[in-house]
Amino acid sequence: MKMKHAFLAVCLGAMSLVSPASAQSDLPPSLEDVAQIDVLPGWRDASGNHMAALRVRLADGWKTYWRSPGEAGIPPSLDWRGSGNLTGVTFHWPVPEVFETSGMQTIGYSQELVLPMSLTPSQAGEPITLTGKVNLGVCKDVCMPMDAEISVTLPVEATKAARPIKRALKARPDTAAEAGLRKAICQVEPIADGLRLTATIDMPRVGRGEVVVVETADPSLWVNTLSTQRNGRVLTTVAELVPTSGKPFLLNRSDVRLTVLAAGRGVDIRGCTGG
Repeated sequence: MKMKHAFLAVCLGAMSLVSPASAQSDLPPSLEDVAQIDVLPGWRDASGNHMAALRVRLADGWKTYWRSPGEAGIPPSLDWRGSGNLTGVTFHWPVPEVFETSGMQTIGYSQELVLPMSLTPSQAGEPITLTGKVNLGVCKDVCMPMDAEISVTLPVEATKAARPIKRALKARPDTAAEAGLRKAICQVEPIADGLRLTATIDMPRVGRGEVVVVETADPSLWVNTLSTQRNGRVLTTVAELVPTSGKPFLLNRSDVRLTVLAAGRGVDIRGCTGG
């Protein structure tokens, strides 16, 4: 396995978050002091897909972000377009943590992230050359994006580091059926600069302090969650969807993804109805 050196880039404005000691040196923390990024080779399954994982090991006090990072996080970007013998990648995100920092809510991982990836080869029975760029946000006293270039050959007979990947797969959110969802209804109304979505989720309580994350198929939409409350079996969340382009857009309810997080558990709800 070959891992090219990763490098750090500091966001404009992030220097305002630097601790006094860091500000005196005018230097961001070194990569080795913040995180180690590598790929766990995994295994080739019976269907011919290859299950591997991106692993991010973080220094004490540092965190990285989930696919939807919350109010102040940096969304991850994983680009494998330079790879060989690869036609598709499916990510299996473990249940993340919810952090409250300076009155803002962010969603991510502390200590370590093992992100399983199901890789579909174009030619079965041949190695996959996983080559690409990874951009992850990391935060402590300073927040910054971390860029890494990766080049790894995944042989058909790979069997190493399977245990951490299997643990991460078991840490997935429950499906709607597993969580006992009866129905998820999304009501949509126009606002001055986008749409307001009210999602009504009928299912048992996941845990104390439930958080609902609203995602759409369009990553350019800015989602602002206004409120979340539970009444018996029904969990209701209200969010505003605003296009960064400023142009009108259509929302397909079947593309709405609702994730309920609480007490270390998660529920993944794919799509909602109009009532």
